[in-house]
Amino acid sequence: MPAPDTYDAVIVGGGHNGLVAAAYLAGAGQSVLVLERLGTTGGAAVSTRPFDGIDARLSRYSYLVSLLPQKIVRDLGLDFAVRKRTVSSYTPTLRGGRATGLLVGGDRTRESFAALTGGEREYEAWQRFYGMTRQVAERVFPTLTEPLPARDALRDRIGDADAWRMLFEEPIGAAVEENFTDDLVRGVVLTDALIGTFADAHDPSLLQNRCFLYHVIGGGTGDWDVPVGGMGALTDALAQAARTAGAEIRVHHEATRIETDGTRAEVTVGTAEGEWTVAARRVLVNASPQALAALLGDEPPAPAEGAQLKVNMLLRRLPRLRDHSVDPRQAFAGTFHIAEGYGQLADAYRDAAAGRLPTAPPSEIYCHSLTDPSILGPDLAARGYQTLTLFGLHTPARLFAADNEATRAALLKATLAELDAHLEEPIADCLAVDGSGEPCIEAKTPLDLEQDLRLPGGHIFHRDLAFPFATESTGRWGVETEHANVFLCGAGAVRGGGVSGVPGHNAAMAALGR
Repeated sequence: MPAPDTYDAVIVGGGHNGLVAAAYLAGAGQSVLVLERLGTTGGAAVSTRPFDGIDARLSRYSYLVSLLPQKIVRDLGLDFAVRKRTVSSYTPTLRGGRATGLLVGGDRTRESFAALTGGEREYEAWQRFYGMTRQVAERVFPTLTEPLPARDALRDRIGDADAWRMLFEEPIGAAVEENFTDDLVRGVVLTDALIGTFADAHDPSLLQNRCFLYHVIGGGTGDWDVPVGGMGALTDALAQAARTAGAEIRVHHEATRIETDGTRAEVTVGTAEGEWTVAARRVLVNASPQALAALLGDEPPAPAEGAQLKVNMLLRRLPRLRDHSVDPRQAFAGTFHIAEGYGQLADAYRDAAAGRLPTAPPSEIYCHSLTDPSILGPDLAARGYQTLTLFGLHTPARLFAADNEATRAALLKATLAELDAHLEEPIADCLAVDGSGEPCIEAKTPLDLEQDLRLPGGHIFHRDLAFPFATESTGRWGVETEHANVFLCGAGAVRGGGVSGVPGHNAAMAALGR
């Protein structure tokens, strides 16, 4: 059967949100065309073998799952699963000249707090604070796949004046300082407000609060889970669901222009063979707001700026720790915090805001293969190889503008030195080597992500996150644009950011008039 002259929907961009939208629309009986400029779908949610000759399939960019609603998994019949990590986090430090740390997760949490802080107070504060965030999560997370609530309606739904004040009205630094006294504990709490977000704990814009909120509401619990098979397993399942529902997916097809009168649109598409035009009743754009504006010829939004370092490593074995009370398999199973004390995070922010690399770059690591060894080839798994994913904070794109390569190298060296300070052996001694004899380590700065994935300024959320309620500038679903038949279904939508599929779901619902 020949393709229709006009599709019901053309989706620009085959990242995970675009595939979610395609699967929903095609499942509703719509004719759907997905245009992807790269040779594969998935965008930033992909698995690749980055090291020459090595059978390790890493989640190269995005790497953990929290915000993906089970509703989407069920609705689309996805063959996809996640696993819980046995440990939430481990944070090493020195106290009285002795290597120690804070282990959160399992039956050692209370004991670890007591050993670190010398009493029960911080543990009890931790239980109260995260009991509060869990209640907020239970009430807010289900709204992500509903029409945007009004601010007052969301506040009433949460039903806790103190929680609303701490998370939605005052800088999160105030809540951290109000509830905790230990510098290390404060830092562990604050890190969720700084992932991919360049802000101080007391920033009056509350940008850090918005980031914190999305990091503690996932799944209604705040848990961050490991995707079985790597992140590519999710996008492979989504592509299959879209195709099974009847969507057509074309790779190496780049949308270069959208023209619309509000009821009918034409999308200009570039391929190796030349340009062609496809008509659509609706267009859903799974790209940044900047890319959307460029496609439409509209005024672009304010520039975005990413602020992270992403490092992938393959190890022959996990390194030994200076803190002998914790097994490395426990320490690296969850989030391993490095140089993320409260004062250290403040110092790193001040350094970067002044235009220099942080003296002690903060970062966090986790080991995917401890929870899901399926990403390793059988030989590597049998020999005890492990993957490490490192995410660095407070490294805005501006720091790399003069010389990206040299700055990347300097930052990587300083970041690994902070890790080495808590190890009995340098991490470099544990690295595997690829088929060319090179160490299995790669680092990506914001400028690298901008080049690889067209993330504006390397911003992993496409732009600053927004609170999940309606304002004067949002539509009913948070995906609407000034053009009635054009919708934004990427991470830059309201309630976007992270691997969630929520903007894809919501754009599909808006397009269907639901």
